[in-house]
Amino acid sequence: MRFPFLPVLFFLFSHYVSAQQTRLLDHNTLGWFTYNGDHKLSKRWDLHTEYQWRRTDFLQNWQQGLARLGATYTVNDRISVGGGYTSLITYPYGDYPEDAVMTFEHRAYEDLEISDQLGRVNLSHRFRLEQRWLSVGADENPRQIVDWEFQHRIRYQISGELPLQGQHIDNGEFYANFFAELFIGFGQNVGNDVFNQNRLSAGPGYQIRDNLKLELNYFNQIKQHATSEPTSNRPVYEINNGFRLNVVYNFDFTK
Repeated sequence: MRFPFLPVLFFLFSHYVSAQQTRLLDHNTLGWFTYNGDHKLSKRWDLHTEYQWRRTDFLQNWQQGLARLGATYTVNDRISVGGGYTSLITYPYGDYPEDAVMTFEHRAYEDLEISDQLGRVNLSHRFRLEQRWLSVGADENPRQIVDWEFQHRIRYQISGELPLQGQHIDNGEFYANFFAELFIGFGQNVGNDVFNQNRLSAGPGYQIRDNLKLELNYFNQIKQHATSEPTSNRPVYEINNGFRLNVVYNFDFTK
């Protein structure tokens, strides 16, 4: 299964966002340190663990902290399904922070992942549904959580790996990797946040051994704020650029 039109849609949609004249732009420099691990529990079941330490302002300040725990079931050699829980903390950052204080978010998620092959490129298409609970602070004291706002979001990600030293990625070899992901909000409470964000990332990777990889990527994020800037009532778009250092470690508990 192939989706050749989707990268084109990412490109066109990003340029559509860039063409809007009424927005306020908030440029930030990001550094994301991430860990991903899929640990085999049985022939078809994996335990997914993930942590992301997200920094801004040349790593000086917090942007977000994300922890994720889930399970994945392998249907066949091309299709897997999964789900789990995500905890997210967001700190005020940028020229137009969405919130003046630290906010919290809880999510449930469900995944469908389809593997594909395009020449020497190993492709993956991931469709993710998220149910989000976002903290709401009291007017007189925003740090005091008085409610949780419920939202839906759908995400599509295409990612790939290209061997650089042969037909396959072997231990002690470099490879190129990339991903592009689009986030769309829907349902009640979504407000202006229908186009939530998109991400583009690419760079080199190095396979130390079968279950351990390192990846250092250029990272771009365009993100729309859910509410307009209160003084001018203009929409705010973050234009974020930086790097993403990813550690992939997969452990086999069946051995």
